[in-house]
Amino acid sequence: MTSSSDSRSTQSTQSTQPSAARRPLRALCAALVIAAQLAFPVPAAAQLPSMGDGEMTAAAERHLGDTIARELYRDADYIDDPVLLEHVNDIWQKLLTAARTRGELTPELDERFAWTILLGRDRDINAFALPGGYMGVNLGLIAVVSSRDELATVLGHEMSHITQRHIARMMSKQKQQLPLMLAGMILGVIAASKSRQPDAGQAVMMGSQAAFAQNQLSFSRDMEREADRIGFGVMTQAGYAPQGAASMFEKLQYASRLNDNGSYPYLRSHPLTSERIADMQARFQMQPGTKTPLPLLMDHSMIMARARVLTRPGVDMLRQWVEAPSAGEFARSSPAQQAGTLYAAALSASEMHDFKTARARAQQLQTRTAGDPSAARLARLLSAEIELAAGAAPAAAALLDPKAKDRPEMLLAAQAAAATHNPAPMVQPLRDWVATHPRDATAWRTLASLYGAQNDTVRAIRADAEANVATLDYPAARDRLKAAQDLIRDSARTPGATVDNYEASIIDTRARAVDALVKEQAAEMRENR
Repeated sequence: MTSSSDSRSTQSTQSTQPSAARRPLRALCAALVIAAQLAFPVPAAAQLPSMGDGEMTAAAERHLGDTIARELYRDADYIDDPVLLEHVNDIWQKLLTAARTRGELTPELDERFAWTILLGRDRDINAFALPGGYMGVNLGLIAVVSSRDELATVLGHEMSHITQRHIARMMSKQKQQLPLMLAGMILGVIAASKSRQPDAGQAVMMGSQAAFAQNQLSFSRDMEREADRIGFGVMTQAGYAPQGAASMFEKLQYASRLNDNGSYPYLRSHPLTSERIADMQARFQMQPGTKTPLPLLMDHSMIMARARVLTRPGVDMLRQWVEAPSAGEFARSSPAQQAGTLYAAALSASEMHDFKTARARAQQLQTRTAGDPSAARLARLLSAEIELAAGAAPAAAALLDPKAKDRPEMLLAAQAAAATHNPAPMVQPLRDWVATHPRDATAWRTLASLYGAQNDTVRAIRADAEANVATLDYPAARDRLKAAQDLIRDSARTPGATVDNYEASIIDTRARAVDALVKEQAAEMRENR
C-alpha cells in the first residue's frame, strides 16, 4: 500500500534509526550550501526570469518547484500511501474546484502548476506550500486533525499562498540571487525540522547568512492575513464547515500560547499574530454554527490512526497500540474512537509481523464498522493489506474487487494479482489508469511488476522508466529506456524472436524526449554553478 509497503518487523523498525541519525548531517550540509550560495555573486545569466513588474514567471516558479520536488521524492521520509493520499487528495481537489469557482486560481496557474500533494512520514505537525503548486503534508498533521474540515483549513491556507503567488512575490525581492538558492533553503529548513536533534540544525543556522536565508521562508504578516482570508473562503466554498476552521485555529492558538513546544513547526513558519487572531475570530463569528462542535467520524478516526502508525513511532509505541483494545478505556470510548483504536492495533501488529493478532484486530474492526460503508471499506482494505503482508495473496485477492476504480483498492488488487501469478486481469486497468494519471509513479511500478509476472520484460522496463519520469529522475529514466532499446535490438538479432514494433516505437519516442530533459537539466546545472 505504500512506497515501502512491506510490513516491518522489530528489527526492520529499529533499522530506521540510522536514517534519523543522519538527518542533522543533512541539515548541516543544506545550511552550508545555503551560506555558500548567498556568499558568492550571481552571474547575470542566472538571474530570475521576470515579467514586467519584476515578479517571477509562473513557468520559472514551476521549474523551481520541480527542482525541490525532485529531492523530496528521494527523501527517506517520502511516502506514497494510497489510502492516506486518497483522503488528502479528495480534500485537495475540492479546494481546487472551489478556488477555480471563486476566481482565486487563474487558468494560467491551473495549467502550469503541478497541484501535487507530497506526503512525508514526519511526526511533526506541519504542512508547507512549495513553489509551482506542490504541497508538502506531514503525517503528523493528518494524525491530529479531528475532521476533514480541520485539514481543509490548513490545506486551503497553504493553497492560497500558492494561488496568490506569495513565493514569487518574496523572490522578486531577491531576484539577484540564484533560483536554486531558494530550493536549497527550503530543503535545508525541511531537513532541520525533521531532525530528531534540532539543536544541531539550529546551531548551524546561527550564522548571519544562513539565518537570513531561513527567515525568508516566513511569509509576511500581510501574506498570512491574505492566506487566512482567501483560504477560509475557499474551504467554505468547497463545502467544509466553518467550525473546522474555528477548531483548527483554536488548536493553533492554544499551542501558540504555550510558546510552541516544538510539536507545531507550522507555527514557526506561520506565526500567529494578534492581528491574525482578531481577524480570524471576527471571521468565525460572522459564520453561523461555528460554536457547534464537529463529531469525530469513524472513517476519519481510522485515517488518523493509520497516519500515526505509518510515522514509524517505534516498537514500544506499536505494542501499546496493539494492546489498547484490551484496556478498560476502550469500552468507554465512542464507536468512532473504538474504530480508530482497532485500526491502529491491527496495522501495528502487522508492522511487527504478528499476523495472528493483526487478523484478530482486523476482524473486530470489520464488526465495529459494519454499519458505516466508508469505514467498512477502509477496514476491508486493511484486512487485504494484512493478508498480503502475511504472504496470503489468495486471501487478499478474495477481499478485493479487481474492477474497482479507486486507486487504493486497484493497487492492492494488482499486488495480489502479481503475487498469485495471475497478472492478466489487472494489466488493462493499470494501463488505463496511468494513461490518465501519467505522474503516478506507484501505479507505473505496480504495472511494471505485472508485466514482469507475465515475462514481458520490455514493457516492464518501460513502465519502470515512466515511474522515474514521474518522480523527475530523468537520468534514471533514460538509463531504463536505453536498456529497453538494447533488449529490443538483441531480440531483433535473435532467430525466431518476435519484436513488438509498436512498443519499440513508443520506447524510441520516449527515449528522445527524456534525453532532451536530461540535457536541459545538465545545462541548467552548469549555468547555476
